[in-house]
Amino acid sequence: MDSTRIDRWLWAVRLCTTRSDATALCRSGHVEVNGRAAKPATGVGVGDRIEARLHGVDRTVVVVQVLDKRVGAAIAAECYVDHTPPPPPKDGTAPVAARERGAGRPTKRDRRLTDRLRGE
Repeated sequence: MDSTRIDRWLWAVRLCTTRSDATALCRSGHVEVNGRAAKPATGVGVGDRIEARLHGVDRTVVVVQVLDKRVGAAIAAECYVDHTPPPPPKDGTAPVAARERGAGRPTKRDRRLTDRLRGE
């Protein structure tokens, strides 16, 4: 087999959980094959570069093996090479809200600012 549908391949290599999800992803324009927007029936073959927005992350993979049927995760991982850049590191430290000693109870404005800092 030298080519298959893009929606079927995305499902077979476990990048999408269901075939319907893969089809919807293609229809919504979140999948590109070799730089061109892909419809669900677009053919994909060995060496094609696929860019897809999956779960809020832009994934870039190159097809190594064409699959028609869903396979186990270990085999599926060997069917493509992932060129997705690593996510940027998160700054794990949150700013500390500092109040002067003896300043009393925070005002409503102070509490709102503190809540914004905490992300609430």
